Amino acid sequence: MTAKLLDGKRIAAEIREEVAQDVKATAVSTGQPFRPCLVAVLVGEDPASKVYVRNKQRACEKAGIEGRTHRLPAESTQKDLMDLVAQLNEDPSVNGILVQLPLPKNGNAGAGFNERAVLDAIDPLKDVDCFSPVNVGLLMQGRPRFLPCTPHGIIQLLHRENISVAGKNVVVVGRSDIVGKPMAMMLAQRDGSCGRDVANATVTIAHSRTDDLAGVCRTADCLIAAVGVPEMVKGNMIKPGAVVIDVGINRVGDRLVGDVAFDEASEVASAITPVPGGVGPLTIAMLLHNTVMAAKLQSE
Repeated sequence: MTAKLLDGKRIAAEIREEVAQDVKATAVSTGQPFRPCLVAVLVGEDPASKVYVRNKQRACEKAGIEGRTHRLPAESTQKDLMDLVAQLNEDPSVNGILVQLPLPKNGNAGAGFNERAVLDAIDPLKDVDCFSPVNVGLLMQGRPRFLPCTPHGIIQLLHRENISVAGKNVVVVGRSDIVGKPMAMMLAQRDGSCGRDVANATVTIAHSRTDDLAGVCRTADCLIAAVGVPEMVKGNMIKPGAVVIDVGINRVGDRLVGDVAFDEASEVASAITPVPGGVGPLTIAMLLHNTVMAAKLQSE
């Protein structure tokens, strides 16, 4: 069996175009200029973070969204960062706030930043990453304001590729607050942003402490790897014919690899996302979607 490649790059382009059309249509329907604004906060000089922020800014401009970046030196204090977040919360021209993670470990005068406190300080109406406990609580109750960008991107991918998980066994490897937990929550709901076929799953969250992790993974009709360990999921951990979604992106030497051993997995799975070009582009597309939604909510 050779797995079908799930082209996240193509689907992300579709979503970005839909966002751009939504921005234009909103301006026409209201008879007023409509240009949502997303602000990224970048602390320090981490090369990967700088690339991510630059890519997000470019995507914003193409979609008719204003993308701004606030840069703080790595030696900034927790108070410096919290003060900036407070200013952005109060700025009516800012619709979405994104603090680029990870924050420098040697920042805040060497003590390190309290990331949780920073994320909690963002106004829930501007929390387009859906990290606020208010927005996470709404998501848990099945009445979300915003959906987390990477999990929502995966939902969109499954929907647009006509892959149903309703009634199926889904295993999510990874329990992070950013991907693993919200992904499981969204797939287990009775309904979702793309309908009941991309919900109603029987979901297992697995992780590094799971007994017989390989055996648990082999129960999955859909396996989502979001653990951050290069090529940890081997071909013999995948049920024949399963759909494999690889969220990981890891640099190994001069290569970018996922959390799944792609060549092995492709011989077993029915469909699989590549790295790069799979889930990554969808995350940015859904961030744009959330920014437009935030601007609309704030104008009500």
